[in-house]
Amino acid sequence: MSVGVAYTLTLRCQIENRPGMLGRLTTRIGEVGGDIGAIDIVRAERNTLVRDITVRVQDERHGAALVESINGVPGVSVVQVSDRVFLAHLGGKLGVHSKVPLKTRDDLSLAYTPGVARVCQAIADEPGKVFSLTWKANSVAVVSDGSAILGLGNLGPEAALPVMEGKAILFKELADIDAVPICLRTQDQDVIVQTVEQLAPSFGGINLEDIAAPRCFFVEGQLHERLDIPVMHDDQHGTAVVVLAALRNALLVAGKQLGAVRVVVNGVGAAGTAIIRALLEAGVGEVTAVDRHGILRAGDDHVQTPMQRIIADQTNRDRRQGGLEAALEGADVFIGVSKGNILTPASVRSMAPDPIVFALANPVPEGDPEMLRQYARVVATGRSDQPNQINNVLCFPGIFRGALDVHARQMTSAMRLAAAEALAAVIPPHEVSEEYIIPSVFNRTVVPAIAHAVASAAVAGGVARRDHLPANGD
Repeated sequence: MSVGVAYTLTLRCQIENRPGMLGRLTTRIGEVGGDIGAIDIVRAERNTLVRDITVRVQDERHGAALVESINGVPGVSVVQVSDRVFLAHLGGKLGVHSKVPLKTRDDLSLAYTPGVARVCQAIADEPGKVFSLTWKANSVAVVSDGSAILGLGNLGPEAALPVMEGKAILFKELADIDAVPICLRTQDQDVIVQTVEQLAPSFGGINLEDIAAPRCFFVEGQLHERLDIPVMHDDQHGTAVVVLAALRNALLVAGKQLGAVRVVVNGVGAAGTAIIRALLEAGVGEVTAVDRHGILRAGDDHVQTPMQRIIADQTNRDRRQGGLEAALEGADVFIGVSKGNILTPASVRSMAPDPIVFALANPVPEGDPEMLRQYARVVATGRSDQPNQINNVLCFPGIFRGALDVHARQMTSAMRLAAAEALAAVIPPHEVSEEYIIPSVFNRTVVPAIAHAVASAAVAGGVARRDHLPANGD
């Protein structure tokens, strides 16, 4: 099993000060499967040394076993364990910083009373000035009810806050957008809509996050209708945009056309539904949707949610029946957003020549990536330790950057499709390969390229308040 920075411990060890002790300690760490990073001396005494040893481990259980094993080495004891993830979150990851000076009486009179009263009156007289005279034009609310946190499930609003803070710092660092985490103590869909509606005047956009299906469909739909600022549920559309971009480049590698392929999507929740709708809007040849009951077919209303009934009416033109195995036979593409360890060599071999497999279940993908690469032409996962990581962070900063730059009134499907095309185009066609179908999240040309495309689509679609387009990053 691979180890990574998400499970990195700093172990403060007290060691007898005699030759060979450090070697015994590092040998034991290696025997237990720890990956040693830095080793630092904290203090040296006549009989003991205190050292800090940074060790990457597989998970919390592995870390506990490692500490227990080290304590079994004669002359060595672990006196303190620090987890780098928790250290990074101490005190939260966000702060508020003023953009104007506040050092003198004059500064105070300009930024607050009495000067601010004139600005308030100007906005009251001409409401559109709120975009130029406040932070509204560069702000997003990141809203969650804590009902679908990562792959952990319904943990509530407090437990959602670290994720929303993380989202906010990504907005700031990648797109210079001021984002505010808002975690609601309700999972009543009507209350969520009403609350966000009342908060909306303070923001230029709403990013919905970690809200479970089917509630997320209702919440996003209602806010889209009621608000005059862009709203996007990132778990749906962020995933769909990145998947569509990666698929466009994967099809280049496989020598296939989007309009001629059949795609199997396993998992018809929030992400799966948005992926299917994006594929259909982009002109895919055919989609076969699969959930725990098998292939979705029109008429099977008794086992389908209202949204799944809509999807069933738009997919499976050939009226296929059965489960995932039946759906995969002859398919060109598999996209999994549900359950891990469900693909076998036989199931991948049953697909069309040069199949494309996006095994996106987290933390365990639908099949072992090494196995999948033996049978599929292109493989993508949601994992950072594998090539072709499908990660929402590739698109949501640029999408909102573009929408905010033109003061968009809505987030449209055309804007999202433009984002997918721009993301795919970041990699020149001659550089696309089996292990390079999507750019790195640290590629700084991604956000401006997507922002320009989204802003252009908003202007063309008539949902922009202004037509000043951002640079495209070329």
